[in-house]
Amino acid sequence: MTVPTSNGPTRNGSDSNTSSDADFATQPHHSRLSRLYTGTGAFQIVGRRRLLFTITAVVMLISLLSIAFRGFTLGIDFEGGSKISFPKADNVTTEQVEQTYSDALGMEPESVQTVGAGASATIQIRSQALDLQQVNTLNDALYNEFQPKDAAGNPSRNAISTSDVSETWGGQITQKALIALAVFLVLVSVYITIRYERDMAIAAMAALVFDLTVTAGVYSLVGFEMTPATVIGLLTILGFSLYDSVVVFDKVEENTRGVLHLNKRTYAEQANLAVNQTLMRSINTTLIGILPVLGLMIIAVWLLGVGTLKDLALVQLVGMIVGAYSSIFFATPLVVAIKERWGPVAAHTKKVLARREGAVTRTQRTTVAAAGAAPGGTATATVPRPTTTTEYRPGAPRPGARPTGKRQKKRR
Repeated sequence: MTVPTSNGPTRNGSDSNTSSDADFATQPHHSRLSRLYTGTGAFQIVGRRRLLFTITAVVMLISLLSIAFRGFTLGIDFEGGSKISFPKADNVTTEQVEQTYSDALGMEPESVQTVGAGASATIQIRSQALDLQQVNTLNDALYNEFQPKDAAGNPSRNAISTSDVSETWGGQITQKALIALAVFLVLVSVYITIRYERDMAIAAMAALVFDLTVTAGVYSLVGFEMTPATVIGLLTILGFSLYDSVVVFDKVEENTRGVLHLNKRTYAEQANLAVNQTLMRSINTTLIGILPVLGLMIIAVWLLGVGTLKDLALVQLVGMIVGAYSSIFFATPLVVAIKERWGPVAAHTKKVLARREGAVTRTQRTTVAAAGAAPGGTATATVPRPTTTTEYRPGAPRPGARPTGKRQKKRR
């Protein structure tokens, strides 16, 4: 004999066991890709925040250790040095230039690269600071070996240009960038606090710090050269990461509006729904943002050979990937973690979970009583396990459905 359990509305008008695991299991299942695109995936992101926080902490720790012990490969703009350039002939390679430099001065250059393409291509050498005698020796060796031509097309020693780069220039750029960063963080914190709330501002700032630290850590770990273009690129990724986080926060605010007056779902479950609804948008935004950056890298490295563009594109590529991770898997879970430690959200979560556990207990009693009253004596009843915050999976809403918390018009 099958006895239906009580799932009807209670006295206060809310469902006693709405969106339980059993209800979720009876709903029609779609492919993961379909649920991902419609925002109804019910992927547990906020519910697994402890695991995500652990991953975030490990990645950040590795980045900090790399910065502390390996340091950065500073470019000539930060360390100072000499820059030598001359027009490139068709048959000249960077390996030949490096060998000529080593034979003339008895040491290796810091970098040799081809800048530009076609008739405007030039060889650019960066090295430690050279004195006048070393410069003359190197210029003689380069002229004798490669015969660079001037604007008139005649071989000339004057076609080789030498300039000294002071390390103070890179320091000035970095100082101005840090000032701009501080002003940016203050203004953003004030805006998010006024527009949304303080906890979201804290989470957004934590996500930005994570983005900067991990991006800088990748540069330190891999050994990419740190240039003023890299510093500027670090500032540009902040806007992308912040935009992505604010989009998710806006959906969280919409879904959690009035949630404290309801007994169906917790703040964490509504925030998790918001992350699911904006997940595909965040992924698409990141992919679309990465495509032009990849194009910039291809143009900079293979066509133009402009090292500055390569440095700028590289830091943007790393920053976009890290920013997408922090906005989806770190910022919103951090907001939930802060709110559930104290205050009305923590009390509401306990009340909802206690109510849900009480509903399951009543269902157990009804099932056991029905089994005992069945013909033939006793029967073993399958008792559902009480759901918890981390195990609870809300039922996937229909595409276009109203977010929970918005008042609906009364039917006449």
